[in-house]
Amino acid sequence: MDSCSLEIANWRNHQETLKYQFDAFYGERSSQQDVYGGSVQPILRHLLEGQNASVLAYGPTGAGKTHTMLGSPEQPGVIPRALMDLLQLTREEGAEGRPWALSVTMSYLEIYQEKVLDLLEPSSGDLVIREDCRGNILIPGLTQKPITSFADFEQHFLPASRNRTVGATRLNQRSSRSHAVLLVKVDQRERLAPFRQREGKLYLIDLAGSEDNRRTGNKGLRLKESGAINASLFVLGKVVDALNQGLPRVPYRDSKLTRLLQDSLGGSAHSILIANIAPERRFYLDTVSALNFAARSKEVINRPFTNERLQLHVLAPIKLSQKELLGPSEAKRARGPEEEESGSPEPPAAPASAFQKLSPLQKLSSMDPAMLERLLSLDRLLGSQGSQGTPLLSTPKRERMVLMKTVEEKDLEIERLKMKQKELEAKVLAQEAADPKEKENYSPTTLRPLARRTVTVAKPLKRAVVMPLQLIQEQAASPNAEIHILKKKGRKRKLESLDASEPEEKAEDCWELQISPELLAHGRQKILDLLNEGSARDLRSLQRIGQKKAQLIVGWRELHGPFSQVEDLERVEGISSKQMESFLKANILGLAAGQRCGPS
Repeated sequence: MDSCSLEIANWRNHQETLKYQFDAFYGERSSQQDVYGGSVQPILRHLLEGQNASVLAYGPTGAGKTHTMLGSPEQPGVIPRALMDLLQLTREEGAEGRPWALSVTMSYLEIYQEKVLDLLEPSSGDLVIREDCRGNILIPGLTQKPITSFADFEQHFLPASRNRTVGATRLNQRSSRSHAVLLVKVDQRERLAPFRQREGKLYLIDLAGSEDNRRTGNKGLRLKESGAINASLFVLGKVVDALNQGLPRVPYRDSKLTRLLQDSLGGSAHSILIANIAPERRFYLDTVSALNFAARSKEVINRPFTNERLQLHVLAPIKLSQKELLGPSEAKRARGPEEEESGSPEPPAAPASAFQKLSPLQKLSSMDPAMLERLLSLDRLLGSQGSQGTPLLSTPKRERMVLMKTVEEKDLEIERLKMKQKELEAKVLAQEAADPKEKENYSPTTLRPLARRTVTVAKPLKRAVVMPLQLIQEQAASPNAEIHILKKKGRKRKLESLDASEPEEKAEDCWELQISPELLAHGRQKILDLLNEGSARDLRSLQRIGQKKAQLIVGWRELHGPFSQVEDLERVEGISSKQMESFLKANILGLAAGQRCGPS
């Protein structure tokens, strides 16, 4: 119809037509240059930006895919034209004085019966397809040949093309029996800081055509090859349908072809699909199939991105002497005592400039003067910011990294100590503001203890305090003292003396429980109140009273009324007089300890 649309009769309804819209449509009068210049040439510029691109030739067998990609000496196809323009672009962008240095490498492979074969090195065997951590598809062990001119490309490509598997069928005397993939990689390295690296890949793919074995007459090996080709193209259609429908799983791994084209289909490449169709009526169904596949592929969305990374610029290896590696102080320790004694005094070296410190760099004639000047300024800057004049660029890489890491750790430690000091000063000021009396008694010689973390205790602990007898008597003499005493009772024992005939008595100190009458009466009253008013849970807080006895006490109190005195407990069933005595002593002693002591 025009340069972007075509129309074909509908084989199901002859009164209707099928219309297709594409980015470009090239008819019978279009030349190889029209196809290349209109669709392929614009995407080459993306390779210099570190992005990937791919060109696929798709269609039935005998439709002219290989002619579109390779062409002839009189009419070169997409591959030779793309290589000529790409090499010209890299020469211009990588010239002297430009910020980037470029290099181009090529690899050539085929997928034959689900085997990945290297056409540059046919003896390498079946290769595997891998995926790196960034999601890029790669083939370990694939041969890469550097090329700097189109003559280098022809030198490697023409012999490799003869290694591709072809066969004769009824439709084509040199029918491609495999999918051929030419991979051209463009590496870029920045000459100045920050020394970025970019990598762009160009896939030029000549797919094998789908075949109808009834027309091709394939038998034996050709039939097996045809089955593998049709199976891979069927998976290719499934991948495109899954991408258009937004399915959670895209079957890239179901075929080696789709696995290799993962970057080109729904991936990170600028992709161009050239659908070759045959105008004859006998190819009508193949033409409709190719147009439908091209229309579905047009809906696939790729998301190209720049493959860029940073890498430290590596200087040429510099050979230094042992003294230069150790430094002045370590070299002095390394010298033997004989050298120190005999030590011929060496004349002190004149202070060298930064350029003289980096004297090994002066021998690098291949280094750019601008780059050398930047390195010198960097060394001066590092020397003034904490490296104590150490020429970092003159030291080996490992020692340089260790030195820089040590300096960084020291700076972090200093900052941490400064922050801690500010926090402590703020706490001291806050304490002085809250306690002005302490500020008056403060002297510079006294050191304040650091503030400790407060620990909250759930319940205060109790303890019994044993005080000297004299101190207790003095406190007991005071009129307002209420002290309950655990007295110390002496026990005498007889000792036979060696000189005297009568035995001597010596008092031996021992402790015995003696409770004052006031404490005893007070304890009895407390226990009595607890018996008359406390619940079963309160009664269980007394020593020697468990759940069963507490329930008996509460039940007896409800039947017979309150207790009149503590001795009434003897009337409760199961409590003897001895148990009563030990009960009173234990609980009264506990009350006495509770009155004498506060929280620990």
